[in-house]
Amino acid sequence: MSIHDTESSSRKVDLRTLSHEQLVDLMEQLGYPKFRAKQVEDWVWKHNVSDFQEMTNVPAALRADLSARCTLGGTSEVARQVSSDGSRKYLLRYSDGTQAECVGMPTRNRLAVCVSTQAGCRMGCVFCATGQGGFTRSLKATEIYDQVMHVSKDFQTRASSVVMMGQGEPFNNYDEVIKALRMLNSPEGAGIGARHLTVSTCGVIPMIRRFSKEPEQFTLAVSLHSAIQSTRNAIMPGVKKYTLQRLHDVMGEYVEATGRRPTYEYALIGGVNDNNAELEALCDFTRGTLAHVNLIQLNDLEDSRLKPSTQERAELFVRRLAQVGVEATIRNSRGNDIDAACGQLSQKHQE
Repeated sequence: MSIHDTESSSRKVDLRTLSHEQLVDLMEQLGYPKFRAKQVEDWVWKHNVSDFQEMTNVPAALRADLSARCTLGGTSEVARQVSSDGSRKYLLRYSDGTQAECVGMPTRNRLAVCVSTQAGCRMGCVFCATGQGGFTRSLKATEIYDQVMHVSKDFQTRASSVVMMGQGEPFNNYDEVIKALRMLNSPEGAGIGARHLTVSTCGVIPMIRRFSKEPEQFTLAVSLHSAIQSTRNAIMPGVKKYTLQRLHDVMGEYVEATGRRPTYEYALIGGVNDNNAELEALCDFTRGTLAHVNLIQLNDLEDSRLKPSTQERAELFVRRLAQVGVEATIRNSRGNDIDAACGQLSQKHQE
């Protein structure tokens, strides 16, 4: 859509959907110099303003002209929970009423943000609360970016890393996720280093292959959760067609193409994927590969028959993987005293 189409419409356009060239075009149409476009973009992307009047170095007349023609999109906060460990979970609502969750996790002088890429999810993983709430839609790049900026603004500090590990399957929203990553990486945006931007996928093989060809050094994590096909099919039905053998092959291609170390996420579920057979299968799957295993203690969901494994089993997994040359860590659980699992807060606030 050109800016001329925008002007002929009676509806205001979200200024953040305009490209730099379109914004420059708008400045010229309104009789302002081109450099004003860069000033406006700084306020939108670096400072996350929600009102044109906050753009203090922009002339009042231009602020009025922009306000008459454009909106700043943005989000409203539906709910916010604060954990005793300092992490904060948010439920945000977009202009069409769609809601999504995000989390801020501070550690000393750093802030990690976990964002959602979809409102809901179609993958149907049995241990995830998001799938229980159904699927609404994929999020736009600006909506993913907004989550990071909302958290950053609330903590009054810039985000140092972002993980796309919240609601949704990122690779089922590939193009918008890549746009969001580039906005977060850009010096004109959040300015976060590519290696501090991580995408977590259930294992959508065609998109892993595509991701390996992107020029930036974004980080990849794969939700594995079992290296036995029948177990994985049962707990992750959405990726049945992407077999473990195919996943193993494409991850080899990914490492060869990028030289980067991927992470396998493994949520330990008591009596399901924490027995000795599962452990040996995981050792076989990862042995001889450039990979890190991130062991996660399952969130204890209300009304779920699935329960977390024990700390002892987790430590056994770490020791055994080390014996086959694979580094593994037990992820420090955050937000246990709030609705920590993806989708829990959304379900509490369904309209």
